[in-house]
Amino acid sequence: MMDFVNRHITEKLKRTLKANPVTFLNGARQTGKSSLVQQLAPELGDAKHPAEYQTFDRPTVMAAASAAPEAFLKAYQLPLILDEVQLVPGLFRALKVVVDEMRLSDKSTANGKFILTGSANIMALPQLADPLVGRMSMLTLYPFTASEATYNISGGIDRLLTMNFRGMQDRGLTLQNAIRWATYPEISKAEDEERKTWFDGYITSILQRDVKQIADLEKSALLPHMLQVLASRIGGIINESDIGREVGMNSVTGKSYRNILKMMFLTFDIKPWSRNIAKRLVKSPKGYFIDTSLACHILDYKLEDIAKTKPELYGHMVENFVATELLKQLANGDIKAALYYYGTSDGKEIDFILEKPDGTVLAIEVKKNEKVTSEDFKIIRQFETIAGPDFIGGIVLYAGKDVVPFGTNLWAVPFHVLW
Repeated sequence: MMDFVNRHITEKLKRTLKANPVTFLNGARQTGKSSLVQQLAPELGDAKHPAEYQTFDRPTVMAAASAAPEAFLKAYQLPLILDEVQLVPGLFRALKVVVDEMRLSDKSTANGKFILTGSANIMALPQLADPLVGRMSMLTLYPFTASEATYNISGGIDRLLTMNFRGMQDRGLTLQNAIRWATYPEISKAEDEERKTWFDGYITSILQRDVKQIADLEKSALLPHMLQVLASRIGGIINESDIGREVGMNSVTGKSYRNILKMMFLTFDIKPWSRNIAKRLVKSPKGYFIDTSLACHILDYKLEDIAKTKPELYGHMVENFVATELLKQLANGDIKAALYYYGTSDGKEIDFILEKPDGTVLAIEVKKNEKVTSEDFKIIRQFETIAGPDFIGGIVLYAGKDVVPFGTNLWAVPFHVLW
């Protein structure tokens, strides 16, 4: 068990609460959503009346809210924290009614009244998301970043985007420990046997309980096999037909089941980057796991063993870790950028592209090795000609210790920039 860590998303969450009547903090189970919102409860109310808290994990509370959602919402003093809201889908339309009444009464005091948490991305379901458009802000809390789990300082995505590496310190954390600790708070510093038991229970709970609460799947027994197939293809371009065939279902069913795993925050996709040259670019996303240690567990491998005996797979796991660090740090902070990858039909690929709102782009390639050569920048240089004046730089993240320039705005940068 780990002591409470101040999550990097906290200040962003506080600001977001002031922007709309409803704030929805979603994310996988066991990422610390309940702990975070309960810690903020005294600040959300006043000294005498902190925000009230109810969780729909309690059957009686869930039954009451399901039976009469509008009456349930009006029964509590605001602000109100509601945990695991995906269990009561009828609540969203009732929230719309209550929020609209509050705004009609006094719009100036309507914001920050409802804080929701959920362990499924139900905003992917339009029938639930639509009623709260314009009334709700949404944030996602992921497992620990490496810096949250270790030094509790901000991550380094801002350094990457500004290419400012002055004063960057190697704090002594190895890449493998960074991957190991950047996981669910409950097991971040746990030993191997405890982690194995925890992951077994975690997967079973999600696939046998949580999935059934949001979808009626005829072939739910195949979900563990699908997770294994996806874990073996980490960082690969998604081919729905191949995945479905390997799991034992057609491509349409396979895609819908894969979407369920994304909704449960087990996996995620990164879309391809393109700009008016779509005919030459790959159009399918690449697939990753929200947690790299979870992916290793599903394949029944230890990370250190993969590093020694399966270098290709280890490279994919390192790439997965970088993908999750970028995803988490973008979610936790105020930097506005979209995460993509670059790929062409003839097999040229750059692992990650960060595109800022003004259209400027940063290319990031991941190398598990301790050495970088000019050849590692070959595709990045080709990408620079395509992006033109929007290209702000290219970075090769690698396992060495030195920041080294390889041309104008081209850098080899150690992985420890991320923490």
